[in-house]
Amino acid sequence: MVKPTRVSNSIRPLRFAAGEMTQAELAERVGVTRQTIIAIEQGKYSPSLEVAFQIAHALGVRLDEVFSYPTTTSNGDSA
Repeated sequence: MVKPTRVSNSIRPLRFAAGEMTQAELAERVGVTRQTIIAIEQGKYSPSLEVAFQIAHALGVRLDEVFSYPTTTSNGDSA
């Protein structure tokens, strides 16, 4: 069983904000398959850094507007 990623994303709402872009359109702009976009959106797969930047560029936003990662302090609490 594949462990879900802790990287969260806002791809779906950003696609709709970008003129209701489909997963297939985003995949074509980024150069990946639609299945890859689906897996990333669902948090089942973390993209490479290059693909993450390409997704942000295709959506017309900064990388940190698309992806986030939970930060923790030294005692394990979320920051």
